[in-house]
Amino acid sequence: MEELAELAGITVRTLRFYRERRLIPPPRREGRIAWYDDHHLARLRTISALLERGHTLNGIAELAEAFDHGRDVADLLGLGAPTEETPVRLTPEDLADRFGPEATPENFAASLELGYLGTDGDQIVHISRSLLDASSALVQEGIPLSAVLAAGKRVRDHADALAEIFTDVLLTHAPEADPARLRPLTQRVVEAELSLALDRRMRRMRRES
Repeated sequence: MEELAELAGITVRTLRFYRERRLIPPPRREGRIAWYDDHHLARLRTISALLERGHTLNGIAELAEAFDHGRDVADLLGLGAPTEETPVRLTPEDLADRFGPEATPENFAASLELGYLGTDGDQIVHISRSLLDASSALVQEGIPLSAVLAAGKRVRDHADALAEIFTDVLLTHAPEADPARLRPLTQRVVEAELSLALDRRMRRMRRES
């Protein structure tokens, strides 16, 4: 316990408090010896990062309980409804391989807050392989992961607005249609409009430069 507290940068008293609040899973026991591992350390660093971002211990405790004992991970990540996105199970080492030094507790906490990441036992689950691949590719191009996550948060607001527009159109003009058949058509409209918008933006940037 002393070794874990030192590595996490907290006091043993704080660690005991976290254990009592069930913010971290119990250690593996061999006789009278309690063994902690990298997953405990990652959880403690995530708690510290969430506290720095203004989350309360009660909120973090509810999140930890949901991750460890409560809802199915698909429901927790918002994948209870039908989706075309494929969740990806990862280890902390997988994240380090993809994001290198950008795989910080602060970025992990931000990903949790966005709902990109959840935990299922000892594993980390990313909500979407497409998002994961795109995010890691952007980081490899030199864009900080914090900037990618901030952009993702802004894009989500616009994506929610687009989904609302098309949902209203479908419910108003084709209420009996199969949503699974119409969904790809709406996605094609969004992809085409985004492609055209990028073209316009790039032409404007070239003119200004």
